[in-house]
Amino acid sequence: MKKKLSYRDKLVELAYIYDVKEIKDYEKSRKNLTSGQLELILKKNKIVIPKDFKSNFLRDNLIKPVNKIKSNLQEFKENKIKDKNKALRKLENFKHDSSRKIGRAFANSWKQLGLIGLNFLNIIPKLGKVVYEFFGNLFTDLFHGIYKQQIEPQKAKKVIIVIGSVAVLSTLAFSGLNYFSDPSKIDKVEIKKEIKKPELKKEVKKPKTKKEVKKPEPKKLDKKKDDKKSKIKPKLEVKRKNVDEVILPNLNLKTETVLNLFKDVEYDLGKVRAQKLVKPIYFTQFPRDLDELQSTKLKKETFIKIVLPLIVAENERILADREKLLILHEKKFTTDLEKQWIRQKLLEYKVKKSDLKELIARVDIIPTSIALAQAAKESGWGTSRFALEGNAIFGQWTWSGQGIAPLDRESNKNHKILKFPILRASVKAYQNNLNTHKSYSKFRQKRSNLRDKNKKIKGLELTETLNNYAQTGSEYTKILNQIIKQNRLMDFEPVRLINSVKKIELSS
Repeated sequence: MKKKLSYRDKLVELAYIYDVKEIKDYEKSRKNLTSGQLELILKKNKIVIPKDFKSNFLRDNLIKPVNKIKSNLQEFKENKIKDKNKALRKLENFKHDSSRKIGRAFANSWKQLGLIGLNFLNIIPKLGKVVYEFFGNLFTDLFHGIYKQQIEPQKAKKVIIVIGSVAVLSTLAFSGLNYFSDPSKIDKVEIKKEIKKPELKKEVKKPKTKKEVKKPEPKKLDKKKDDKKSKIKPKLEVKRKNVDEVILPNLNLKTETVLNLFKDVEYDLGKVRAQKLVKPIYFTQFPRDLDELQSTKLKKETFIKIVLPLIVAENERILADREKLLILHEKKFTTDLEKQWIRQKLLEYKVKKSDLKELIARVDIIPTSIALAQAAKESGWGTSRFALEGNAIFGQWTWSGQGIAPLDRESNKNHKILKFPILRASVKAYQNNLNTHKSYSKFRQKRSNLRDKNKKIKGLELTETLNNYAQTGSEYTKILNQIIKQNRLMDFEPVRLINSVKKIELSS
């Protein structure tokens, strides 16, 4: 039976037939030449290699070109998808920018109208003074005329009637002005109107609604502080909404005001621990004098009350996204809008190659106990310079974005602490960091394993995976465990946002 020779062996055999000395020498010295090297030497000696020698002829002339065309088509397709995503992002950004600009234009117009109204009200006293002087001079001249010369009885009677009518009308006008300028009377009228509404009658049975109707105390507190310190008056307005919320803009509130607000809305951590419900009270910044509280316990409780609703709100937003994602993952067919939503989430959570399993692993909550512990550690319980000046609760570093330079930073380093416009933005960025950065892949893997086993996600079981968050490594995770246990932060893990009848807004 004839032995089947390889392509290389055929080339060597050809070299021996044509007596190529160079190849013979290599073979004698047992130096194995490659097929390519043998081809070059044979071509150099002007020896023609038969075509049937090439066993890879089909691969070189057919398979390779087809694969190349296939890869080019795949690359073209990916580029088109990238361009489409880029266009969608630009359109979404344009939409957000347009709505923001329209909102600002509306707000500016409203302020201008307010200024015009104030200017008009400032003119009224001057107008009154002019009218008063006019009628005063008129009456003076009239009585002088009566005194100096005799007036007919009929004319005198008409003059007296006119004077009486003017006096009555003036009295009514001034009394009406004084009545409607009294804010306490206007508030009473508004509260009565609210009580007449059928919706309120249904909710009167609830203890929460009764308490909030009876409470005018927040207004009194604000008025006292305004008389002493500033001309700006924050007002509490009660409005009918589905959720009980307190929205607090940048008013540079004092800690005393914050504590009074908590007292007014009956925000107590003992009740939160027992009922597993927290009111959505969203602060945009920490009070600057929080560190002046003498009681460490009160300082910690105030910090937790400010940060807890922000963390719970972001976790509930993530859970809603996760539920939607799981539903879409099970569907056989999805709409264009659903596909677009999935693409946005893939970009948001930095998932490559449209890997939906990886996306599901990343779209998940950060345990409330871990988030509170890290916020307390990184911000010094809300008293650090980064927390007060830049709303940076979690001490995230940046090399490109806006940030605050640490005072003890080494000269050869250029990192900053990332700053945020409001506290909730810091919470959102922190959760996105843990859910996307490669340094926390062990955290996400362990959390995913707990999900697969239908176990609860507990902070103390995941803290050991966060040793990359700080340079101290395992020491950092020990401190987190200590903060969670000492302050019983695990009690807040099942806490959810409360649903109520009304919304309280603090506006200036």
